[in-house]
Amino acid sequence: MIFTIQKYWFLLGLLVLIPSGLLTGYRLSPETLEASVGRINSSYLTATVLFLMAFTLDSRQFMKSLRTPGPVIFAGLLNLGMIPLLAMAIAPWQSTPDFQVGLMIAASVPCTLAAASVWTRKAGGNDAVSLLVTLATNTLCVFVTPFWLKLSTSQTVSLDLTSMTLKLMLVVLLPTLIGQLLRLNARLGDFATRRKIPIGVLAQGLILLLVCAAAIKAGAQLGTSSQAIDGWGLILVGLCCVGLHLTAAGTAWIGGGWLGFELPDRKAIVFAGSQKTLPIGVLLATDAAMFGNAGVPFAIFPMLIYHASQLLIDTNLAQRLAALKEEPGVVVQAPVE
Repeated sequence: MIFTIQKYWFLLGLLVLIPSGLLTGYRLSPETLEASVGRINSSYLTATVLFLMAFTLDSRQFMKSLRTPGPVIFAGLLNLGMIPLLAMAIAPWQSTPDFQVGLMIAASVPCTLAAASVWTRKAGGNDAVSLLVTLATNTLCVFVTPFWLKLSTSQTVSLDLTSMTLKLMLVVLLPTLIGQLLRLNARLGDFATRRKIPIGVLAQGLILLLVCAAAIKAGAQLGTSSQAIDGWGLILVGLCCVGLHLTAAGTAWIGGGWLGFELPDRKAIVFAGSQKTLPIGVLLATDAAMFGNAGVPFAIFPMLIYHASQLLIDTNLAQRLAALKEEPGVVVQAPVE
């Protein structure tokens, strides 16, 4: 039990905080809500998380990937190109505008800042590829994410494109760049390397706080809104999130083989090309100012489902890919059991 909690504490935290946060928010009075959760600024929290995660990314490994940029480009196209396109095709299936917008937010945000590299490492892949994809997509998302959301949701909600782009530059790009610049200092870089695990735990703890606050606010919306959550609609959007992730991972694996990438690179593409980051998704889904000040209160659910399901799926996937070994001209398949 202790080992399970240590290994899956973040996922367990999500599973506990989301329903409990919804229930708490549903029962809280508006005054109590404002006095507690209302003081939590999602922009500051997100910026802090991204700074901490960027600070722990060892950019010295990037040169390895830059020598052969094919895997990085392919993973980036999957993450910020194919997944949003597929999401646009299935967004009209969703039962509510909130789920349509939420699905597009989940599909349009960049690669995770830590999980992709962690899972790549566990699978025996080239984490230099996943690291570079992570920084590249988190930098490009400042322009790419608003583009996809404007293109796909213009008929559903009023999107303030300028406000979203500026906020992403301040909350995503700036903290990421500062974190990487501080690593250039030898002492700070050594500190970040030695303290990578506790810094990562702190960042994940802040993510859980961000998720909890978002869940409480969504619960409050449930209590005051005439709009009710459609149970079947929630199941449908959940299946769509899982389908997008699996399709991207499968395309990464098969496409990497067709393109002749080495096995460690293919493993990295599987995770970097399919995983999506939670903090930026939560920020966009809970910021009413970006959506005509009316907001889309239940858009948070697809992002939470996508992130939680990718943790479950990729834990098993990393174990299976770790069993794959490459020999000259031969790839030994992982055993079924």
